[in-house]
Amino acid sequence: MKEIVEYTDYRKFIQDYYDERKRCSAFSWHAFAQKAGFSSDVYLKYVSEGKKNLSIASAGSVATAMGLVGFEYDYFILMVSYAHAKSDTAKRAAFEERCALAQVHKVRVLGKEEFDYYKSWKNSVIRELAPHMPGAKPLEMAHACKQKITATEVSETLDFLVKAKLLKKDRNGNYVQTDKAIVMGDVDVVPVVARDLQRQMGEFAIQSLPLPLSERVMSGYTLGLTDRAYERIKKEMKDFYRRVVAIATEEDEADRVYRLNLQLFPMSERLGKKRN
Repeated sequence: MKEIVEYTDYRKFIQDYYDERKRCSAFSWHAFAQKAGFSSDVYLKYVSEGKKNLSIASAGSVATAMGLVGFEYDYFILMVSYAHAKSDTAKRAAFEERCALAQVHKVRVLGKEEFDYYKSWKNSVIRELAPHMPGAKPLEMAHACKQKITATEVSETLDFLVKAKLLKKDRNGNYVQTDKAIVMGDVDVVPVVARDLQRQMGEFAIQSLPLPLSERVMSGYTLGLTDRAYERIKKEMKDFYRRVVAIATEEDEADRVYRLNLQLFPMSERLGKKRN
């Protein structure tokens, strides 16, 4: 089996544990359930398939049944806590606790860099700004940002971006991007933390309303749509976004750092009309 820190889904870990034991012995879901203290022979099978949930209270019994101790035991409990957290705040807390636990034991959690990158607007802005300000000090970069940021925060952001291999220094000591564009990964924690980033950027968009029309573009439509039309428009937005990124990455220079928000969201409940 892979190391436990290579998992983000406790269900997948349970399934892989079962498959590994089954491969090496006459192990069964019945034996597994009994060892974990469940009366149903197929309960853990259903958990691994997503048909049942494992409670926090019973997670410890399952961890013990799998022979997890110490760090691995705690890590498994935190995976369960993350999976069943009711809010983004609770999910973030469980993930950060998992990362802190792994750091103490000098192991890397998958998704940690992505989580840290999308946690704050500072990372994406400084990643775009630094390569176009060769020789600039952190204080100069801080002053170049529209939003409030200190020189210390710029320094910390630059250190993180270099460590995460999103920026690097050339032979002259200037920052360059390792890749021209970043695509959001499929690590399950990314959408959770990305919602926070979208909230931040949405607030900045509101703050930019007083800017002259020559410096910002904002427009919107309120539309009545069928599900089919909604899916078509969503695809058009994705295609448009792809073309925008292609245009932006054609040139190596930049005059300014911008943020582009694309939004399409419901303003009513489903109408439930019968259609002929």
